[in-house]
Formats: sequence, structure tokens, C-alpha cells
Amino acid sequence: MKTEIITKDISRAAEIISSGGLVAVPTETVYGLAGNGLNEEAVKEIYSVKGRPEVKALSLMVPGKEAMKQYCENVPGAACALAEKFWPGPLTIILESRDCVPEIVRAGGSTVGLRCPDHDLTLELLKSCALPLAAPSANPSGEPSPKNAKKVLEYFDGKIGAVLDGGECGIGTESTIIDMSQRPYRILRKGALSEKEISRALAECITLVGITGGSGCGKTTALKVLEKMGALIVDADEVYHRLCSESEEMKLELTERFGAVYKDGKLDRKALGAIVFSDSIALKDLNSITHKYVSAEIQRRIERHAMNGGTLAAIDAIALLEGAFAKRTAFNVAITAPTEARVQRLLMREGISKEYARSRIAAQHPNEYFQEKCDYTLHNGGSREEFECVCNKFFTEVLKSV
Repeated sequence: MKTEIITKDISRAAEIISSGGLVAVPTETVYGLAGNGLNEEAVKEIYSVKGRPEVKALSLMVPGKEAMKQYCENVPGAACALAEKFWPGPLTIILESRDCVPEIVRAGGSTVGLRCPDHDLTLELLKSCALPLAAPSANPSGEPSPKNAKKVLEYFDGKIGAVLDGGECGIGTESTIIDMSQRPYRILRKGALSEKEISRALAECITLVGITGGSGCGKTTALKVLEKMGALIVDADEVYHRLCSESEEMKLELTERFGAVYKDGKLDRKALGAIVFSDSIALKDLNSITHKYVSAEIQRRIERHAMNGGTLAAIDAIALLEGAFAKRTAFNVAITAPTEARVQRLLMREGISKEYARSRIAAQHPNEYFQEKCDYTLHNGGSREEFECVCNKFFTEVLKSV
């Protein structure tokens, strides 16, 4: 067999593929050894030429995200979102396979990896032959992956139909592989695309709901309803208090700005309050420091939730909704309630006096403040059970349209 070198004649490369032959193709990472991914004999030849054990599954090169539903079942929206952001590019997404994908490609398993290479010649070939290409790296198993056509020929000259010469590959590292066929999603191979980039992109797909209101209004009830719907619940105050005791970076920055506000490793809130509540600039600096760390921690939690397959999260933090996460929420909900109802709830929940409960409520923003800040208002004037029903109905309906 004479191995052809093709530089422009894509139709010739497509002809070889369609007839069951193998063509080495360029990608943005390394060259791949490509054959018709729906042709069992062509796939067998790939295994044979590479010396690759048939127990190791192959991925399929496809021209775009539309191919996902053509070759895969139960495709999560998050997979489509990753394809939208990173394809063409160095990301292989593993999904539940349809029966049309030969068993030999799947190595007897139930899943298949899809990849859309970022190289004009190979994308043109995929569209020309209108076939998915089974295409592991174009090297004998155990040898370095080739970054140019010359190296491919050193490996396979006379053993494959052609090399589509697209020049030097830019990255030289294999694609990152993520398994999205089950939850949590897992990075099976670290490659050209970092896990941080992937988790950040998945987090952007999370529907984030803002919940806010004064003490005793019923935020906890609303959040528990969302939690039952699968939402990650983030209490910004809880995050702040945890960071105050656990984040060495935040401790250092607070100490550098405000002096000895930590005693025996614990934040002296009275000492800090004495500084910031009488100095607007100091208060602004405190908010700038704490919001930075709290926002970063909330982002980490949302990314982790997204990697676990989560699609919904709720955050309780009016201050952060005005800042870092203001543009991230799909909608914000104000929870309001009559003052006396709030007083009674605080008495039952915290065992404080009526006078203290009233003074605490009076020191907070009124209901109208939260209503003006938010897209929706849920008024909690009845029992907990009644408000749960209100929340269930409301979130079920509103989330349908998000």
C-alpha cells in the first residue's frame, strides 16, 4: 500500500474514508488515525495498525454539537453547553451511546466519547464524508503522539491510505476527556483543557436564584423547598463566618487593614465593629475584602455542584446580589412577612425577648426595600405549611420559564 500525502484534496481523503480506509488527520492537539466510525472493519484496522488493545474504547470525531443526539442518548444540557463553549476544541465528552455506534468502538461498553477537532481541514473532511471518524492518536501504542505529518509517516508509511497534511499541531497535548454519562461528571484524562475551565463553564449553566428578606420572614422555608428540588443552597452569612475562622488569606488581609482584630485565632467582632461602623471608608474596605473571599468560595461551591451534575442553586445574600452575583441570578425573590409574625417566629426559633426581636427587626431594611431589589415577592403571612405550598407552586412555575 502506498500512503498518499493530501494537502488540499479533501474529496480524495473522504473517498478513502468512505471505502473503509484509514487517513491520519490533523487536529489542534495531535494527529489522529481516522477511519469510518460506523464501519466495524475500518475500526478493526485502526486497532490493528496502532497495536491498540480492543478493550480500550475509541472516541468519535464529529463536526459539531448537533451530532450528540445523533449518536448519543440522554444527553444532559450541560454537555451541550460544554460543546457550545469549547467545540471545536480539545475536549472529548463521553455520553451514553446509541446502538448505531458499533460495539467495537465502545469496546463492549455502553458509552461513547465525542470530539470536535479544531482544525479546518479535518472539519471539512468530516462534513465532506458525512461520517463520524473513529480517531485515536496516530501513533503506535506506547509511542509519542505525532504533531506533524512527517512523524505520522515514520510510524505508518505504507500501512494507511493517506495522511492529511495540515502542518504542525499547535498544542501537542491530547484532548481532555470528561465522562458525562453519569453523575458526578468525572475528568478521565487531563489534557489541553483544564478542569478549572470546564467546571467554570458548567457553573455558568447553573440556574441561580437569589433569595432575600429580613429575619423571621421565612427565607429558610423557601430555601428548603428549593433544596428538595435539587438546588444547592448557599447561605452567604454561613460562608462568611466559616471563612472568618478558616481562611488564612482573609485573616491576613483583615489584620493588615484593621490591625489586631483576631484574638487566639478568632475574629473579635466587637473590635472590628468599633472600627468600621464609625468610619465609612473602613466599612467599604471591609466589604471589599470579605465580599471578594465570600464570592470566590460561593463560586467554588457552585462549580462543585455543577461537576456533580447539579443544575439549580439558590443564594441567600442581598449584599452579594448587589455586587459579584448581581448579573448571575436568573431571578431574585423577596420574602416578606408582617412584623408580628416575624417576632413570633424569632421567639420560637431563638428564644429571645419580644423587645429584642422587635429591635432587631427595626434595625433591618423594611419589606419595601427587598421588594424593590427583587423580581418577585412572596408574602409569608400564614403557617409554615401554607408558605411551603406557596413556594412549591411559585418555584415550579417560574423555573419552567427559565
